[in-house]
Amino acid sequence: MAPQMKGPATELIHAGESGLGEPVPLTTPIYQTTTFVFESAQEVLDYNEGRSNKYLYSRYANPTLVSVERQLAVLDRAEAALVFSSGMGATATILMAHLRAGDEVVCGAAVYGGTLHLLSDLLARYGIAPRFVSLQELADPERVLGPATKLLWFESPVNPTMRCVDVRRIAEACRARGVVSVFDNTFASPINQQPLSLGVDLAMQSATKYLNGHSDVTGGCVTGGSALVHPIELTRRLLGTIMDPQAAYALGRGLKTLPLRIARHNANAQAVAEFFGRDRRVGRVHYPGLPADPDHEMARRQMSGFGGMVTFDLDGQYDRAVHLFDRLKLIKRAASLGGVESLASLPVLTSHWGHTGEQLRAAGVTRGMVRISVGLEDVKDLIEDLDQALGDT
Repeated sequence: MAPQMKGPATELIHAGESGLGEPVPLTTPIYQTTTFVFESAQEVLDYNEGRSNKYLYSRYANPTLVSVERQLAVLDRAEAALVFSSGMGATATILMAHLRAGDEVVCGAAVYGGTLHLLSDLLARYGIAPRFVSLQELADPERVLGPATKLLWFESPVNPTMRCVDVRRIAEACRARGVVSVFDNTFASPINQQPLSLGVDLAMQSATKYLNGHSDVTGGCVTGGSALVHPIELTRRLLGTIMDPQAAYALGRGLKTLPLRIARHNANAQAVAEFFGRDRRVGRVHYPGLPADPDHEMARRQMSGFGGMVTFDLDGQYDRAVHLFDRLKLIKRAASLGGVESLASLPVLTSHWGHTGEQLRAAGVTRGMVRISVGLEDVKDLIEDLDQALGDT
């Protein structure tokens, strides 16, 4: 007997659900689904009680995301990894998972502007007490940790000054006091710097940047020990800051070429920084790969490459920075970093917009700074563009 035909709406919804054979994909597919199917109530119970490897709902977990998280855990030599809808989503989720009202978080004053404003303008409303410390104070980390300090957040190289701090010493001071250390490794990437191997508890990155590498995905991630990552996962479920499967797929694809891309970023940035270092029109160049950089020896100890970010200062003069910025032809005027294309930004108009004069001084940022995310173009073309843009500045 022929199977009884159902109505067209029913057929169209369910006809493609089975009978697809047994495909074995080379790459992890995009599981573009919000929810997952169970065969029985017992299967749901097994899932809820941790006896199943099934999936329930994509706000909790999704196979495409799990695949990328495994890549990131291997990359950082970590027990666990999580991905998020943005770098700020990762930052907020980490902080909310590990801080309570009344807790103090110590943070470098020289830090990404979004992190500073999240702490001072938002989380402070809920009883979390941020305290911002200078690079000089971080050089003696044992002295910056108080009795109420629960977490220390820092980065190196610092955005946008490229200053470096002693990652291992800070991590050891935190460990000795029972303070959770969280390190933003966005500028270096795990290819150039391994913060967990230096003793840091949690490593955070904006996956928008080098990890994806193509300026077409917004995301964030955290890696670390399972005991510290697990509460972040539970908080991510509640906040809904999980990454979308399509973005996760693109991130996973980008990660496969990360070592090759970083090698070119490093080489191009070194050449650009050396060009600036020889040019009298530039007041100061900030790049830890230069032997004259104040943090060069420290960077050599804790980094295997110096990254693709170069910042230079036109003697603190905003008008000169704007003049150069507007004359660029090949290098694009845009925020963000870490993509294959070179980008230029003025920190006082982008990452540090809204900072007070005091906050800018604490961060070491001047109005004459220009930040270059050095991409993968032929480096001679980049230098020619920068040379003509400098002009008679």
